[in-house]
Amino acid sequence: MIRQFAWIDVLFLVAAVRWTLALTGVAFLGGAVVGAIVALLRFSRLAPLQLLGGVYTQLVQGTPLLVWIFGLYFGLAIFGFPVDAWTAAAAALSVYAGAFLGEIWRGALLAIPKTQWEAGASLGLGVLHQLRYVIVPQALRVATPPTVGFLVQLIKDTSLASTIGFVELTREGQTTTAATFQPFTVYLTVAALYFLLCFPLTQWSRRLERRLHAAR
Repeated sequence: MIRQFAWIDVLFLVAAVRWTLALTGVAFLGGAVVGAIVALLRFSRLAPLQLLGGVYTQLVQGTPLLVWIFGLYFGLAIFGFPVDAWTAAAAALSVYAGAFLGEIWRGALLAIPKTQWEAGASLGLGVLHQLRYVIVPQALRVATPPTVGFLVQLIKDTSLASTIGFVELTREGQTTTAATFQPFTVYLTVAALYFLLCFPLTQWSRRLERRLHAAR
């Protein structure tokens, strides 16, 4: 039965935002763990580890996120390991985020001048202690703006989870459109909600970047 788009539908869309945020949070945490490992592999002095990190990064970045979502959701079921939509979407987004965060953080480590390593070594610090006390604190300042910028992209990427039936903001918009036949109004509301989620983070990222350049 077709009905008019009403305030109750807006409330349903707002309620769906919590699943978008939950999926983003899980994917970002998972991606952070994977990204830290990838960054260390790429930054390693051992060629096999560099190759492993490079292959992972190129493979994931060279493949659409939707393929990873479908592959985990439908592919695992073929081999007798069915997973629910939440697990498949969270895992796919974590794998995807890990490749990009790994490159962001590797770039931040490479941005630190070689003289900082030499200064740490002159104090008698080993490689791990140089990373912990000298390099990483400086790299965090460089990595924070692009990391926040990628978080904005990750929020928008969660919309692809709707393709496997996970009810986040975009999927709720599809359901509401099917019930009201008012796609313009519904998706305008969905777009406004995404904007309210992403705009503050975008502004924060820009402020961080300006502050970083000012510090330099």
